[in-house]
Order: sequence, then structure tokens, then C-alpha cells
Amino acid sequence: MIEVIAHTCIIAGLIISAAMIVRFRDLISAAIAFGVFSFLLSLEFYILQAPDVAIAEAGIGAGLTTAIFIIAIRAVGRDEEVEE
Repeated sequence: MIEVIAHTCIIAGLIISAAMIVRFRDLISAAIAFGVFSFLLSLEFYILQAPDVAIAEAGIGAGLTTAIFIIAIRAVGRDEEVEE
């Protein structure tokens, strides 16, 4: 019963964070939301009894990729330009 509740909460968090990634105009905020998405995905992998995949996802997906995105966004510019 607790596993079903945990799966439901994590999947709801994944959907919400994915929607936040798409909706944010500020690219730093979108990168942070991507990190949250990746961390929740690593939790789901851990609950599904794949700890090796969970560790890789947490380390590379949530940590390294988010850091690279933030460094790249700082180098280029923070806001997304809207063309009319």
C-alpha cells in the first residue's frame, strides 16, 4: 500500500516538474526544474529496485547535467527571447 502511494506521489511530481520545465521562461528555473525531474526519476528507479540505475541517474542526470546547463546558460544569457 505504501509503495502504491510512493509511486503515485513520485509520478505526480514527475508530471508537475515536466510541466514546469516547459512553462518556465527563465532558463535557470527550467534547468533547476529539470534537476528536480531527474532526482524524482532516480527515486522511482530506486523504488523499482534498480539502485545502480538510480545512482547513475542521480549523479549524472540530476547533478552533472544540471550543473552543465546552468554554466552554459550563464555563459549565453538567462532569459529566453520571444520572437513576434
